[in-house]
Amino acid sequence: MRGLNFWALAVFLVIGVCAQAGAAEMGKFKYSDFKKPTMCAGCHKEIYQEWRQSMMSQSYTHTWDEVEYFKLALPHSQKEPKVAGVKAGCIGCHSPLAFLTGDIPPQPVSANSRANEGVSCEVCHNIVGSTEKEPFNFSFIVQPGRDKQGPRKDAKSPVHGVVYSEFLRTPEFCATCHDEQSPYGAWVKETYREWKAGPYAKQGVRCQDCHMYRAPAKAAMGGKVRQDMAHHNFHGSHVPSKLAGVIDLALYASKREVSPGSRLVIRAELFNGKAGHMVPSGSSEERMLWLEVWAVDAKGRKFHLPVDKKGFKGEEYTIADSSALAYQAMGEIMEIKGFKGIKRDGDVPDGARIFRRPFFDPKGRMTICQWYTADNNLVDYRIGPRETKVETYTWRIPKNVAKGPLTIKATLYYSQVPSSVGKFMELPPEEYQPITVNQATVHLEVK
Repeated sequence: MRGLNFWALAVFLVIGVCAQAGAAEMGKFKYSDFKKPTMCAGCHKEIYQEWRQSMMSQSYTHTWDEVEYFKLALPHSQKEPKVAGVKAGCIGCHSPLAFLTGDIPPQPVSANSRANEGVSCEVCHNIVGSTEKEPFNFSFIVQPGRDKQGPRKDAKSPVHGVVYSEFLRTPEFCATCHDEQSPYGAWVKETYREWKAGPYAKQGVRCQDCHMYRAPAKAAMGGKVRQDMAHHNFHGSHVPSKLAGVIDLALYASKREVSPGSRLVIRAELFNGKAGHMVPSGSSEERMLWLEVWAVDAKGRKFHLPVDKKGFKGEEYTIADSSALAYQAMGEIMEIKGFKGIKRDGDVPDGARIFRRPFFDPKGRMTICQWYTADNNLVDYRIGPRETKVETYTWRIPKNVAKGPLTIKATLYYSQVPSSVGKFMELPPEEYQPITVNQATVHLEVK
């Protein structure tokens, strides 16, 4: 009886964390029900190569995703009943075939199992719908077989059947994995909901229009050239060329000539004119977007300008502070005795503005463990679609500043995780090194 009660509790926890989403599909299929991507590559060569270089193919094998699952999420699920469902829940989107076949937890990446296929061809092109009107938490419904779901009514294949899928073309399709609710009821990923509440949804601009750009190509060998073929690069925040310029940056000075001891006000304007969702979005609990403003005098001496405070609730989490510690849950999960946390803001200089939405665990501590998020409503200082953030920097010109040219330079940086987290979890540097999003400069004269 005790054994039965245990398994009943386990099933309840998995279904509970999925919150009426995708738990029903877990373990319904066999790996043999799904073709390998290499088989699809036989005809869809170009699309296969695009997918192979995308994060969709690396959703399970990507270093940080593997580390976060096996070192944090999985052991936490085995210690804390409230988050037990993440053992399967993470896999629902990071390795859907493993989830659908009940391969939970999958083997590590080094085993080179089929879990490594990530979000493969057979995942997306076998999805026929969702259990939710506004999908989230892998709430997809799959129907593997000879027929493949496609975006065109006139498509034909000598190898498999083709069924036109309107759902495949919708933002709701993407929402099945790009919106997520934690076991505590907090919305920890809301890219779809951000889009739906913004101007792009009203204009009919979909996720696929930006992340699967259209260009002339053949979908398969022997097929005709389609002028609007959807390419499978899925460019997002892991692609520097996609990040570059996603936020417009303009810089203005209150005067063009200054003198030692005088007061100068620098105004920075940041406009999100290219992303149909918040920036950052997705795993925003770990993404870093910050603005650094520096002055360089005629002798090359550098001065960092801290942002002016605005006084809104929770602002302290949006201004870099090298003394602030966070992410204590990581140490607890890893059973590090006396762990007090690590630098909340990594190597971001004190006083820099950070555009973020902090997540808090049940103990009220800032966390990057989205599955352990109880609240994230204190402050959301990210940049919304077509929103402009205005920051000011009031600077008293130092007495020792050199006469001559004075350059004020603002740089907007982005990183996947705080550098402190990257170093603590021993990630490759490319996982947390800053990427330049944009720069702006004004030139003054010191008299």
